[in-house]
Amino acid sequence: MFTGIVTDMGRVSAVDGGESLRRLRIESAYDPTTIALGASIACGGPCLTVVAVEAHGDGCWFDVDVAAETLARTTVKDWQVGTRINLERSLKIGDELGGHIVTGHVDGVAAIVAREAITAGDDPWGPTARFIIKAPPSISPFIAEKGSVCLDGTSLTVNSVTDDIFSVLIIPHTLAVTTWGERQVGDCLNIEVDLMARYAARLAEARRAG
Repeated sequence: MFTGIVTDMGRVSAVDGGESLRRLRIESAYDPTTIALGASIACGGPCLTVVAVEAHGDGCWFDVDVAAETLARTTVKDWQVGTRINLERSLKIGDELGGHIVTGHVDGVAAIVAREAITAGDDPWGPTARFIIKAPPSISPFIAEKGSVCLDGTSLTVNSVTDDIFSVLIIPHTLAVTTWGERQVGDCLNIEVDLMARYAARLAEARRAG
């Protein structure tokens, strides 16, 4: 379980394997003594299991295995050495729930269709950006204005929705400490819809069927 509040930007430093199973090595600023084998870390959205970890520089590297289902449904298949990804450790009892409830189970891949700067370049806190995003048709019914969505592991509030197009606003801090600062038109994003929306839709479907 996660919150969608990114706590580090990692970097892929090795990729091994093929289409059915791939092992990734990710460099991070996390303290290796706090990461146990079998721990879950949200890596760019998907929840992945740590299978090896070692100290490295001022932080660590950790390995995760990615199975065929995740490779087929997410952007992980496109990650290469040098790819930077948003990271979040799993939620502990008593932690602040600063975003929304995120499972790390990605629903599909969305695409950025526009990026708009909405503040002047001389803003003392830096730029703010609005991203216009196209969701897969099967996922768009779960996206609601003022609702929550998780994109590349980041908890965001939906500003507007029209059919399968929606927008999110990214503040200067988020642009600076996540991969959103690098995102451009055409980039693909891992998307996880709000868990409550998914269950509400399933309940409504069951009622109609019954």
